[in-house]
Order: sequence, then C-alpha cells, then structure tokens
Amino acid sequence: MTSLNQLVEFLDRELKTATISDYPGAMNGLQMANGGPVTRIVAAVDASLAVIEAVAAGGPALLIVHHGMFWQGAQPLTGAFYRKIKTAMDAGLAIYSSHLPLDVHPEYGNNILLARAIGLQNMTPFFEQNGLLIGINGNWHGTRNQLAATLRDCLQGDVHVCPGGPDVVAQVGIITGGAGSEVSKVSSMGLDSFVTGEGPHWSYPLAEELGLNVFYGGHYATETFGVKAISEALSKQFGIPWSFYDRPTGL
Repeated sequence: MTSLNQLVEFLDRELKTATISDYPGAMNGLQMANGGPVTRIVAAVDASLAVIEAVAAGGPALLIVHHGMFWQGAQPLTGAFYRKIKTAMDAGLAIYSSHLPLDVHPEYGNNILLARAIGLQNMTPFFEQNGLLIGINGNWHGTRNQLAATLRDCLQGDVHVCPGGPDVVAQVGIITGGAGSEVSKVSSMGLDSFVTGEGPHWSYPLAEELGLNVFYGGHYATETFGVKAISEALSKQFGIPWSFYDRPTGL
C-alpha cells in the first residue's frame, strides 16, 4: 500500500513545485488530502465539479490536474464549490494540481511533449516570463498546411490557423494554453510560426500584420499531455494503476 505522502513527495521533487512561481490561484501541489493509502491515480486537465463527480464515482483516488480548485481565489463554501469539496471528501479523493511546473518540465511538460509529438528539431526553451522560460522553440521543415495537419493529428481535433507568415515553416515556438496574446513578443524573437492553445480576437489580425503564422490548437487539447505523462511516471514508480478522464471544453 502506498501512502499519499510518498506520492506527493515524488511529485513535488520531480516537478520542482516549491521553486517555480506561478499565478496565485494556481496553488501548485497537494490541494486536498484524503484519509488513507492511494490505490489508483486519475489524470484530468481541470478540477471542475463535473470531473470530480465522475472520478469520485469510482471511489478513492489521487486526482492529478493541471488547473486546480482555487483559480477564483478565496470563495465561500456554497453552491457548486461546496458540492465540489464535499463530493471529493466523501469519496476519499486527494487532489494534486500542477500548472506552470507541468508546462515547463523538460520531460513531462506540456510544451516539450507537444514539440516532440509534431517532430520539432533542435529544441530549446524560450519566452522568458518572471525569470522562467515557459515555452519551447525549434526547427520544423514543411509547409504551413502540413504543420496544421500534423497538429490536428496530435491534438485529435480542429486547429484554427492564422496564415500570417510564410507558407514554408522553419522556426516554430510553442506555448500551450492561453498564450495567444503574446504574438507580438513571439514575432520579435524571429520566429515565423507560433503554436498555442487559444488567444483573444485581436491576436489574429495582429499576427497577420506581424507576418506570423499562429496555430490555435485549443487550450484544453494542448494541455492534456503533462497530466498524462506525470501520472504514468507515478504509476510506474509505485505500481499503481492510472487512467485519464477526458472532459474537453472545445476551447
């Protein structure tokens, strides 16, 4: 039998949870403990009420998510938030959340795993934010349409393309999630193409003006990689079965 503390120690160490700063609402690390040993691991992108209810139906587990329970900050224990907490506690769910630590991880991170999936070459970290390099860039050989098709295969869904840059792609930057508002800074780094999850409306016409291709692959779809990878690693380390609960938002 494996204790929750053993799993949390492994996650904190591997993800460097204590040393990577993040948005206040991220609250990386163990967000909810349970009262006993862990016999199964479930990965999901969001600690939403729908996800927690579905996972809770299977009994006690460690739920590992990318977006935790406290993005809205302190709030009263009423309504959906109350039901979320009560459902998790009644079912014996422990919840561990990892946002930026899981985005930037060199092995289990969303960015590196998507970069590998599309065949990016000569990869290096890029895009500094608060002293942390949060993205991956590298070389890609092919056309814009070929890259879009590759991304659709990897993400198993639609990819919205802003064809603002050259038809032949050479230098690609990747920042998963909601980094579309950073098109100006990405373009200033000499890249011809940018892969992210989503962005505001104005990022599209601005990218056209800057001569930058942008591939909007979906916030959810681009951030499924990390929780799967770290859950699989945890499963192998401790011999605990794991699964992924898919609750796509379409965004």
